[in-house]
Amino acid sequence: MQRVSDADKRVPVAPAGDPAFDPLYDRRMFWPVQRARLQVALRDGAIENLVLPLESGLFRLWHREMPGADWVERKGLPRRVVEEQLGDGLVLHVDPRALIRSTHWRGYAKRLRPSSSAFIWDGEWDLRRGHLLHSSRYRFISDLDDHRDDLRETERFRELKARLDAGRPWSSHQQGILLDSEHRILTYLRVYLSFLDDMAARGFDAGRGKDQLGVAVSREGRLIKINRGLHRLAMAQRLGLPSVPVVVKAVHREWWETVTKGATGNKALARFRAALAECLPETGPGPLDPEPR
Repeated sequence: MQRVSDADKRVPVAPAGDPAFDPLYDRRMFWPVQRARLQVALRDGAIENLVLPLESGLFRLWHREMPGADWVERKGLPRRVVEEQLGDGLVLHVDPRALIRSTHWRGYAKRLRPSSSAFIWDGEWDLRRGHLLHSSRYRFISDLDDHRDDLRETERFRELKARLDAGRPWSSHQQGILLDSEHRILTYLRVYLSFLDDMAARGFDAGRGKDQLGVAVSREGRLIKINRGLHRLAMAQRLGLPSVPVVVKAVHREWWETVTKGATGNKALARFRAALAECLPETGPGPLDPEPR
């Protein structure tokens, strides 16, 4: 195998990388980042060349109300194609301080979880909720803000320093960073603090992060946060921003059937979009919420 020179081991684009983290890149992360990039490229290639053509065909079958359309809807409709078809029609603007309930998958059997490839979700996922203002991301952002003058006082610094002292420095092949010194740990924390300060000065930039702020619609027509974009949402909540854009990634089948009233194709999508405009964030607990830890 041909050796890679130090000159060639420049900062690679990690799958979840951000230029703000470039000072934390270490050449020892070169091959882990390359493996992560290859995995993402293979996954994206399979989706683009195999999955999307199949999903597009299934969606056309449903959209044109052809034989088998009912089966496609029972399977949940292909999410990626729904997103492509509806585009900005899936975007809602909400008060981030009201978007405080999230799906809570811990302890929820994987076989009961809905598929991320489906747009219509079955099950009781919407009855089991977490509270985002008690989440690790919100605590992390608040802790940084509270101790901005001495980040060594933050809980995250103590956690990362403990790993460093134990000889297990924290690293991320998805971000391409290695925190093998106190200086690097503090730089890492300052980057997140800079994101918070930038949002305070410029507002919420939907294109800034890698992931959209995804939500799902419950059986009662309420918005529940799903994974991804949780750090940025925590920042918006901490800052008390008046509004952030969220993208509907899934809906509960009971709500879908209530608002579409048995329609398929364009009529179903039109009824869905009209009802979506009335959806507000869920703020209350769910009947299946886990016991507080």
